[in-house]
Amino acid sequence: MKDVAQRSGVSVSTVSRVVNATGYVKAHTRLLVEKAITELGFVPSGAARGLVARRSGLLGLCLPDVGPAGPPRKPVPRRSQVELVADFGHAPGGTVRGSQYFGEILRGAEYAAWEADYTLAVTVARPPQAEARIRDLAGQVDGLVMVAGTLPDTLLEHVAHRVPVVLVAGRRTSGGYDHVGVDNDEGIRTLVEHLVSAHRLRDVRFVAGPPGTPDDIDRFRGFRAAARLLGLSVPMEPVLRGDFTREGARRLAEKVVADHRSGRGRLPEALVCTNDETALGFLDVLSAEGVSVPGEVAVTGFDGSDGARTCSPRLTTVEQPVADLGRLAVSVLQACLANPRLPRQDLVVPSRVLLRESCGVH
Repeated sequence: MKDVAQRSGVSVSTVSRVVNATGYVKAHTRLLVEKAITELGFVPSGAARGLVARRSGLLGLCLPDVGPAGPPRKPVPRRSQVELVADFGHAPGGTVRGSQYFGEILRGAEYAAWEADYTLAVTVARPPQAEARIRDLAGQVDGLVMVAGTLPDTLLEHVAHRVPVVLVAGRRTSGGYDHVGVDNDEGIRTLVEHLVSAHRLRDVRFVAGPPGTPDDIDRFRGFRAAARLLGLSVPMEPVLRGDFTREGARRLAEKVVADHRSGRGRLPEALVCTNDETALGFLDVLSAEGVSVPGEVAVTGFDGSDGARTCSPRLTTVEQPVADLGRLAVSVLQACLANPRLPRQDLVVPSRVLLRESCGVH
């Protein structure tokens, strides 16, 4: 800043007012300072500004590991070549990995951070360096937004001693952390009640995600409550379990169809999937195998993703405003930073059931 001041012929305090957009500076003087900044390639030190303001200006977002981005590409040849890949219908190369869900959380959180003049730093809890990376991130940010279930409770407590933590999704907390989530139970109960009352379906099966996942546990609990209320068979554990990804659901669906055709099992009247990616994977396979949806099997999801709206048939789903979860989590984090003595917040965002063709028009 001294170099900029010397080049532009003004004081260091004037340069500071221009750089930090604080206080009045004449237009001509501002142009001189900005010209000197450009000529010298000056970039303000975030660390130095953080020491003065006693904040880093960074908020952290920690997402769970959703697996690899895909198989490694072949080495790039010396001369550029374009590969033609047959990807018609259910081709092996047409897999969809990961989840749109976390992308929507990121989108909402980033926008809210931008509005509040923060920068959002993102990490993924990917083993084996997950704990070290999250500890490192917690040491650099003013606060942390974390998807519930991403960290073991002991590590979460350790991080929360360093910075405020807001949990997104999963079960409501018992007062230990601020929390923003959706009423998973009620969304699933409403959906199952519609399948039974409007479509007269009785053989309804829940397709779960990985064991121990907070949102999945709550949705299965809502499924069991609805089944008990409606006189359906009430399973103690999910019969079908995927991994939240479309690719994993395809493998599971292929086994379900194969078991049905070999006589080892039968297709249910309805599949209530724990998320949209799982439901879309089932739709891929059922369509490819000539199983009518919803004629033979009704399929539903949970999330309200773009994929649920554009697939064929369009997917009946419990829509949750996922981007709003990220946005609200950052807002709660801001409130914590402004007043650390505020009582813990537990915000529940409403959901709605979008009835579409995959469960039958009624």
